[in-house]
Amino acid sequence: MKNYCSSGFSFSVLPPIKYGFAMSAMLLCLAWCLLSASVLADDGRADGNLRERIKQRIAERQESRQGDDNHSARSQAITVPGDYVRSLKHDGITRSYRIHVPPQYSAATPAALLLAFHGGGGDMDYMAKNEFYGLISKADAEGFIVIFPNGYSKFRSGKFATWNAGACCADARDNNIDDVGFVRKILRQVSSELVIDKRRVFATGMSNGGMMSYRLACEMPSTFSAIAAVAGTDNTLTCTPALPVSILHIHAKNDDRVLFNGGAGDKFRDESKVTDFTSVPATIAKWIDLNKCSGNSHPVLKKPGAYCEQYSQCKGGTAVQLCVTETGGHSWPGGSKPRADEPPSQALSANDVMWDFFKSINSKAR
Repeated sequence: MKNYCSSGFSFSVLPPIKYGFAMSAMLLCLAWCLLSASVLADDGRADGNLRERIKQRIAERQESRQGDDNHSARSQAITVPGDYVRSLKHDGITRSYRIHVPPQYSAATPAALLLAFHGGGGDMDYMAKNEFYGLISKADAEGFIVIFPNGYSKFRSGKFATWNAGACCADARDNNIDDVGFVRKILRQVSSELVIDKRRVFATGMSNGGMMSYRLACEMPSTFSAIAAVAGTDNTLTCTPALPVSILHIHAKNDDRVLFNGGAGDKFRDESKVTDFTSVPATIAKWIDLNKCSGNSHPVLKKPGAYCEQYSQCKGGTAVQLCVTETGGHSWPGGSKPRADEPPSQALSANDVMWDFFKSINSKAR
């Protein structure tokens, strides 16, 4: 009996008729040895948890192989409406996004496209949950394609992701992640598979995702004709758009994270991960100036618990609209939010207000 493994596994060299079995056993033994050595190298010592750590490493490798298999499936062409996942390499980082194609989509008719950016610490799967945000239902009702990009994450799963929206937020900002370049690649990839109406490309987002939408308005104004930011103000570092972009901003008066009048609320305990947020009034004033709006705002919605007012006399047929809810805190009006201190306001639906706004703007003038 020859011992081929320091972990204690051994087997004898079998006659030629059983050579295949022997080779399989030897390969299994060697794999076990390598995994053991890998764990010991990581930890520097053997302890009582060695067996559990080896099991964990095996599971991680199986997950990696499964991810490779999923990547092949994800590369299948979009031939029918439904939900798809795509990935691409940008700046040496593998990034992912989800696509939802509504039932009425036809290659014969260019479709409107909405990019929906999750909040800081979220991910594309969370933003795509219909029970929380309702964007899938809205896309199906209105016939637009919706993309849910995944922000930058240091985890393989893509969880706890953030966007580099300028002054915010966290790892994406601190590592100067090129999220604008990522969006450009998404649009090129999607446009190669689906027929998109280039006059109707929009962005929306929650919190850090809303801030990312503002950055796209600043840096990609020839692509996005309008954006709708929810609970996330404009915290860009520079903003000199060559074209006007219609802006819708939705915010709760009692937001306890991105404060209506500026600053980060107590709920953001580690302010190094965020910033001293620009206020809602300053954000609206900035875009009134950038879009060269004249005249006063006029009310477009007023009901118990919410109101919207709009500046319509702006360059290129654009508009700037602000919608405010009295309650709801840091959330998506009309949606739902698990484990929340306060439920989202139901005084208005962010999805309905947003799509009505997108349909009303004069995108043909661009």
